[in-house]
Amino acid sequence: MIGIIGFGRFGKLASHYLAKDFDVFVHTRADKASEIDRTGARVASLAAVCKQDIVIPCVPISIFKNFLNDIAPLIKPDALLVDVCSVKEYPIRWMKEILPETVSILATHPMFGPDSASDSLEGRKICLCKVKIEEKQYRKIRKYLSSKGLDVIEATAREHDEQIASSLALTHLIGRTLSESGANQLEIDTEGYKRLLHILDVVERDTWQLFTDMHHYNSYARKIRIEFMDVMQDICSRLEQDDLGDDL
Repeated sequence: MIGIIGFGRFGKLASHYLAKDFDVFVHTRADKASEIDRTGARVASLAAVCKQDIVIPCVPISIFKNFLNDIAPLIKPDALLVDVCSVKEYPIRWMKEILPETVSILATHPMFGPDSASDSLEGRKICLCKVKIEEKQYRKIRKYLSSKGLDVIEATAREHDEQIASSLALTHLIGRTLSESGANQLEIDTEGYKRLLHILDVVERDTWQLFTDMHHYNSYARKIRIEFMDVMQDICSRLEQDDLGDDL
C-alpha cells in the first residue's frame, strides 16, 4: 500500500497512475476529497498515510527538511520513503540524517509532469538514486517502472544534480527570461522561435517556487547560470564591436 503526501500537480498525477495498481492513500491540507476520489485513491490522515508500506512526499524541497522532522515519529518502522524532488544531494542528506535507521530510502526524480504525461508514461524518464534499500525491493520497483513504459536511469546524487543543472535549471532560466521579456506568438516566425516559445509554455505552468528551489538547492546551478550569462554577455559585446565597424 502506498501513501502520498501532498496533492499538487505532481501528487495528483502520481495518484492517478499508482491507484490503478495499488491501494493509495492521500493526505493533503486542502479540501480535495472529490479530486482524490476521482483518481482512485482515498483520503487519509497524515498518521495513516505514514503507516503505509511506501510513503511518497510530494512537497516542495524548500519545506522538505522540516517536513521530514514532522513525519519521522509517524512513519512505519519498515517503510520505504521515496522522494520526488528535482534535486537529489540535499534531500538524500536530510533523509539519511532525520529518518529512523529502520526506514528504507529511495531517491527519485520523475522527469515528467501533468503536461507531458497526462495520457501516458511511455517514453518518459525517471532517475533513481539508490540510497538505503534492499536489492530485491529495488529491482521490483525498477521492473514495475519499466513495465509502465518509463525509461529508468540510474545515477548518483551528484551525477543527477550536475546534469539537471543544465537540462532543467538552465532551461527554466531561459524560459523565465523569455516570459519576463514578453515573448509571444508572431505571424512572421521561424521553427526555432516556435521551439523557444514551447520552452516558455512549459515553464510558465510550473510555480515560481519550483523555479527558485531548483536553483537554490542545486549546488551546480549557480555555476551553470553564471557561465551561461558570461557567454551571452561576450556574444553581445562582440556584436557591439561588429556594429561599430559597420558602414551602412
